Amino acid sequence: MADAYMGQFLMVDLTRETTRAVPVPQWLKDQFVGGKGFGAKLLYDLVPPGTNPLGPENVLMFLTGPLTATAAPSMRACAVTRSPLTGTYLDSFFGGRFGPEIKYAGYDGIIIFGKASRPVYLWIKDSRVEIRPAKGIWGTSTLEANALIKKDIEEPEARVVTIGQAGENQVLFSLICCEYNRQAGRGGAGAVMGSKNLKGIAIKGSRIVKVHDLKAFDAACKGAYAEIAQSAACATYTDGGTSSAIPWSNEIGTLPYRNYKSQSDPQADKIGDEGQKKHLFLGKAACFACPIRCSQMGAVRTGKHSHFITDIVEYESAALLGSNLDIHDVRAVAHLTKLCDEYGLDSMSAGGVIGFAFEAANNGVIQSPPGVTLDFGNVQGAEYLIRSMALQENELGKLLSQGVKRASTALGGNTGDYAMHVKGLECPAWGPRGTPGMGLAYMTADRGACHQRGFMIGYDVGGDEYNGQPVEPYLTKGRAVILVELQNFIAGTDALVKCDFTTCGLSSETFAAMLSAATGKPVEADYFNIIGEKIWNQTRLYNVREGFLAKDDTLPRRFIKEVLPDGPHKGQRISQEDMDYMRRDYYRIRGWDKEGRPTSETLKKLGLDQAPDFMERP
Repeated sequence: MADAYMGQFLMVDLTRETTRAVPVPQWLKDQFVGGKGFGAKLLYDLVPPGTNPLGPENVLMFLTGPLTATAAPSMRACAVTRSPLTGTYLDSFFGGRFGPEIKYAGYDGIIIFGKASRPVYLWIKDSRVEIRPAKGIWGTSTLEANALIKKDIEEPEARVVTIGQAGENQVLFSLICCEYNRQAGRGGAGAVMGSKNLKGIAIKGSRIVKVHDLKAFDAACKGAYAEIAQSAACATYTDGGTSSAIPWSNEIGTLPYRNYKSQSDPQADKIGDEGQKKHLFLGKAACFACPIRCSQMGAVRTGKHSHFITDIVEYESAALLGSNLDIHDVRAVAHLTKLCDEYGLDSMSAGGVIGFAFEAANNGVIQSPPGVTLDFGNVQGAEYLIRSMALQENELGKLLSQGVKRASTALGGNTGDYAMHVKGLECPAWGPRGTPGMGLAYMTADRGACHQRGFMIGYDVGGDEYNGQPVEPYLTKGRAVILVELQNFIAGTDALVKCDFTTCGLSSETFAAMLSAATGKPVEADYFNIIGEKIWNQTRLYNVREGFLAKDDTLPRRFIKEVLPDGPHKGQRISQEDMDYMRRDYYRIRGWDKEGRPTSETLKKLGLDQAPDFMERP
């Protein structure tokens, strides 16, 4: 009977230039579902301890979920590898149409080993797989490479992922461009792809994805679409995408300003939804099977940076390349974001690194090059650093391309006080002073500082209730139990590889109904919390194996030492005592020891002590 899986992984060995399809074992589907679950288990089994993330022994995986490429709304795919930026487990999620095409070609995922002897790209057309030379494509931007690969294979409708010059140069926060305006952005998966001499992957499939019970699945999907249509939060995303979060974040006092010196920006509205509607938006677009349509396609039509097409400048990019750098011309922010996309840089980390560099220049630690001003508010300085990092044009670019953690270590002095990262991953655009639950989420996220591993802002300052009760501001007590529940649910639904926005509209019951009908495995609404706890502990096992313990579950010094100078949370910080208490409480609830290691009792409860090993190789 059909179960919505394609039943096989495509294994690629670039060193030997061999490929083969291997079965997806039933135990892997039963215990880890797909997406993040597959990635958590496979990375642990396939990558030896201590592996150099940029060495041939690391693997790069593109993984789907059981509902990817079906009528279920807003299902995506993810890239999984060991992060070169942090050394942790890394998954990075992306929308668009590349993920569904993996399943149409007959696979539940692509697992890439080794390193090619020369620049290459993959061309996958159903069961036919070719490793082709990329000599004339290497050195181009992400979008140029996309067009050149499609021209080379003579398949304009193929779906393509590429890296830009930053990935080729193994910039530690380089991304993978997954068709236009969709990226696997965080943690440096693009550098891993570049280290393998892999410029891109093109894929086109003709298979049909079958579900177990078509009638029940159709009914569940119709219910899901109805819930999304009735969701006010989803309607907000349809109207302006995440750009509307800029004025809201500023109002509640969480918007980073001038490298997080403050969390309030007096000019924030200029780069939010109203500013973008005025200067950028022209029409809407959507990812595969997505009724939300958060993309706001447009163009910069006036001003110094005019005459290029752009998508929405998402909240994180607008905040970190805008407010965080004290830049408020939304057309300039769109320009900087576009540069990052074309070179293949994570715009979030880039904004964090540039903010660090501007502050270091203000403090006299680094010098502005001749003709360039490295200072807050200076678009030319930001442009210079983006190009320098991506193309490795000078020593400053090479230093900063390693991320703020390594750069501050190299520069020394007190630069660590304003290097804004957790475990090496630059902070997202939600300042946690005044929101202790968000701080705990950053501390404990499996890939470093991440707002997508438990968005506690709603409970901390957004008015969300927990078990029918309001959450008292600023208290650390009780934050851990809320966060653990959020993280479990997110990890469980990330095994489906859902878009985060669907959780604003869809109930757990609806997710369960779609999964049950698609796979033939009956599950209840609490299934995602149960499977999510297992997956979360599996990623923790990986990180612990690689040396990450309690000492690494901490926040940047600025959040610990410096109180906010202004805004709604003036005078607030997250002290060392606050962190120590929340960490202990979190570990207790998780069933981890004082160093953050899952106990044997926890592993036994979750069945992780007896999980089989995935032993297949190319």
